[in-house]
Amino acid sequence: MSMAVVGLVAGMALGFAGYFGGFGAFVLVAALGAIGFVAGRFLDGDLEAGDFFRGRERGDRRR
Repeated sequence: MSMAVVGLVAGMALGFAGYFGGFGAFVLVAALGAIGFVAGRFLDGDLEAGDFFRGRERGDRRR
């Protein structure tokens, strides 16, 4: 499935949640969607658990 279709489905789900459930439902669907996205990337192997906890390298320090 292309990313455009995934974006379309996510947008429609957020639209329905906002229309029928109000702002609270919109925020809940958006938060659960973000969690599902990160979990999916993790299960696909695109992310590793250490990516969330690893500190920056010395050369990557922002000032």
